[in-house]
Amino acid sequence: MERALIVVDDGDSEIALLREAGELAAGVDAELILLALLSTEDVESDLETLEAIADIEHTEYSEDTVRKSAARAADSLAEDVFDDLEVSHTSVVTVSDDDRSEAILETATEYDCDHVFISGRKRSPTGKVVFGDTTQDVLLNFDGRVTVELT
Repeated sequence: MERALIVVDDGDSEIALLREAGELAAGVDAELILLALLSTEDVESDLETLEAIADIEHTEYSEDTVRKSAARAADSLAEDVFDDLEVSHTSVVTVSDDDRSEAILETATEYDCDHVFISGRKRSPTGKVVFGDTTQDVLLNFDGRVTVELT
């Protein structure tokens, strides 16, 4: 493993997976790409909050501000989780409503990742067909190793 992508969130399973990825990366001197996936709804909600602050501060915020904030949050989470590890990491933010798996795969390709860490939910086969499954799509379409933490 030279460079791995991990989809980050602040849930317990994602934190455990981040720690596992960090330990592995530190052991083989690999770089981690931390991917924060936002939906358009997330961005719009954060922008509404920021606009209220902007009115008070007489300043302006944009989608870029939301992206930078999400990247800082991912960096902060990584610093906490990697407290005793030496891990090189870069935080990346992507806004995707349609296909989370496509956003994950595109980011992994863009950053030349050879490993993906992702958390998934246990679902029945019918649930996967009806609702789709990001984890399954990544497993089937990523040309490299995939580590899945089932929640």
